[in-house]
Amino acid sequence: MDASLLLRCPVKPKLKRPCCAPFPDSAAENPNLNQLDALLESFLELSDSSSVALDLSFDRVLESRAYDSDKIGLIEQALRLGSVLTEAARRSARSLACKHNAVAWPLPSDLTVKVFSLLDTQSVCHAAATCSFFHKCAADPSCYSNIDLTMGVPKVNNMVVSTMIQRAGKVLHSLKLGIVPSQPVALPGSSEVLVYSMRNSSDKSGFSWNDKRSRQGKESFILTRSCLAPLLADGGAPGSLLRRLHLYNIERMDNTAFGAAISACPSLLDLEIVGLHVELRQTLDSVSRSCPLIERLFFESSKTGRDDSLKLPTCNDLVSNCPHISSLALRGFKLHDIKVRVLVKGLRNLKCVDFSMSYSITGDFLRNLGSSAGGSLLEILILRDCMHLREAEVSRLLSAILSGRFKHLRHLDISNREGLASDDDWYHRCYTPSFMSLGELLEERPNLRVLADFPADGSFVEEPMSSSDVNSEPFSQSLTSSHTSDDYVFTSSSEGNYSSDQSSGNEDNPAPNHHPNLDESSDEVDYL
Repeated sequence: MDASLLLRCPVKPKLKRPCCAPFPDSAAENPNLNQLDALLESFLELSDSSSVALDLSFDRVLESRAYDSDKIGLIEQALRLGSVLTEAARRSARSLACKHNAVAWPLPSDLTVKVFSLLDTQSVCHAAATCSFFHKCAADPSCYSNIDLTMGVPKVNNMVVSTMIQRAGKVLHSLKLGIVPSQPVALPGSSEVLVYSMRNSSDKSGFSWNDKRSRQGKESFILTRSCLAPLLADGGAPGSLLRRLHLYNIERMDNTAFGAAISACPSLLDLEIVGLHVELRQTLDSVSRSCPLIERLFFESSKTGRDDSLKLPTCNDLVSNCPHISSLALRGFKLHDIKVRVLVKGLRNLKCVDFSMSYSITGDFLRNLGSSAGGSLLEILILRDCMHLREAEVSRLLSAILSGRFKHLRHLDISNREGLASDDDWYHRCYTPSFMSLGELLEERPNLRVLADFPADGSFVEEPMSSSDVNSEPFSQSLTSSHTSDDYVFTSSSEGNYSSDQSSGNEDNPAPNHHPNLDESSDEVDYL
């Protein structure tokens, strides 16, 4: 067969036929199409050994052209025809592979959708790109009911979030966004998760705030204040059934955008906020107005020790409007005992409390709690690295536990890498507290785990403890609850000291005693 016949056939190079579409009905009526089909069939029946003959035939046809322009046109036509034939073959291969997958895949489409709905978001997207059958199954809204777009580095933008929320529609139950470079840590025997922020100095990912800033300069990989706007679409339908919302280190989120998004989530049960530049008071106001069913609230400040916005009316509103809260974590804020007491005493279902890195807590709020006065259901109490936590209040707490209060308490963390404060002067630190009742308490309550880790010589500990430190001598002395079967090491998520601003700026509590020789700017840390 002369290859010049194929080269001369009038073929439009950009003509495309849909995948799996049949030949036109007019083919039988058009002799040219029948001739083309026969010619192509004969051409494809050539064996591999005929490739040399085909090459020589093309050279002869090319040499038969008298002008170079004709030769160039013939070569371009051959390239176009080859490209069209190659694309047709690839399209048909994909179509056959899709049919094969649909037949060979052991599960029907409804069960495949069920399997996909159990996968994480990234895995569903990978499956959807595999073949047309998986793509069709992965388009079901139930596959996006639990959206998790958290990553170690910025890789998604507002458009990606909007697309995922639109796919989920009214079945959206969980949404997680932002940058979480380190692995979360769970308390032993508990579903409670302690989330590290971007300021965790123990992060091994190698990803820093400077990396984050440079990457977020690229608009293709950035989340802005409007990333939660899709929750308000269709009259708030996407957010109406949302149960879980976790947001991590989204720098451009503000109070207005966050409050608007929360207003569309009346069914919210679990809210986790880490590293957002939103104010504590306004955030709690939004939650108390819009989320009456909430059970877990985890809020870590983006500026440790600087947010003093919480007021007593906000605490009272939260207690009145959100009575189902069983887990409350307010980390890194200026929290005064009188306000904390309102929360702990008023929220009758509280089981887990975490006020780590609170600047103003002294421990006075714990007095007369642990019984019918409030806090009787507490199982986890974390007061780690609270700068003004007093040794006397901790001793009084241990005595209260020994006397029979806090009967459900099983985890207590009073560790402080700057030591405990004395009663008279917060600047005078106690690094070797003597809790006379601790040994007796551990004998009486063998299931209670007490973490009381303090610097041995009063020096500031830069690096958080690792699991390899468990057997070290200083750690063995500080980890006094040795009756439990499992060892648990909690590491702080702050990177530096608290702000040394000693004035509380609050009408509810006087400022702690201030040492005149303390340099006001020496401990400042610029948290991005």
